[in-house]
Amino acid sequence: MFSLREPALFTRLRDAQRVLVAGAGGGFDIYAGLPLALALRAAGKEVHLANLSFADLYGLDADVWPAHGVAAVRPDTVARGTYFPERTLAQWLELRGLPSTVYAFPSTGVRPLRAAYRALISHLGGVDAIVLVDGGTDILMRGDESGLGTPEEDMASLGAVNGLDEVPVRLVVCVGFGVDSYHGVSHALVLENLAALDRDGAYLGAFSLPGAGREGALYLDAVAHAQAATPDHPSIVNGSIAAAVRGEFGDIQFTERTKHSELFINPLMALYFCVDALGLARRNLYLDRLERTHLTRQISTVIEEFRDELPRQRPPRTIPH
Repeated sequence: MFSLREPALFTRLRDAQRVLVAGAGGGFDIYAGLPLALALRAAGKEVHLANLSFADLYGLDADVWPAHGVAAVRPDTVARGTYFPERTLAQWLELRGLPSTVYAFPSTGVRPLRAAYRALISHLGGVDAIVLVDGGTDILMRGDESGLGTPEEDMASLGAVNGLDEVPVRLVVCVGFGVDSYHGVSHALVLENLAALDRDGAYLGAFSLPGAGREGALYLDAVAHAQAATPDHPSIVNGSIAAAVRGEFGDIQFTERTKHSELFINPLMALYFCVDALGLARRNLYLDRLERTHLTRQISTVIEEFRDELPRQRPPRTIPH
């Protein structure tokens, strides 16, 4: 039974003792889940962090891999290159006296990613819940929208977790409403999809990340640390969310990467939208086609083929951004 006094996400997680919070879309997505992980840990739960990674994981030493397809990234993990969000987060966690292992999955198709999730779950001794986190909202696109954003990694994660029937609670959260406009996502269609999920009983509502709270303050600190550690490639998504959490508004520029774009920082970017992962997977129009994929490029091909068929089925849904 849900209540106005408690966000439905935390109601669903109330009985879970071991929770895996995982970044769905690669890059710095796991940072978007950090406030949730901190809140769950403060509630007495055992929380682990994982992320679909864009780093060169295959260059890591053999002792970094506790299981096939899973790297245990620690503050001192040696890697090629400076872009390594999982290690940057591990270093920040160590600075704050928090458990500092961040697990990383190579970017793959659904089948090996699901196997990697199972290997990590076994390594951890089991989990009661998985919370997939998307920085942005393109994971909510079902496939027939006019623009899908950058769905490949999000769909790999959703497809992988959808098949983990041994995990009783599987949820998806999105934060950063509006940031995907740059990639052609219509946020009116995001809202329409959430309404449809609500009718299905799969929408778990929304709540804001307050900058004045402990979780918000630590999130802002973590994002600032990551921006300093990765000056050549800071996270636009988390930088936008952080600006919204600070109460900024409008075209707030915080990196050279966006100097030719007009940003629209606003309070909606600090909202977590929460849905049931299985309900979201059921509404996706092509997720079943991804079951046999082994590589990210195969996911791209499947999506392109599905989109090519779409005009014969129905025109892409279009509502103004």
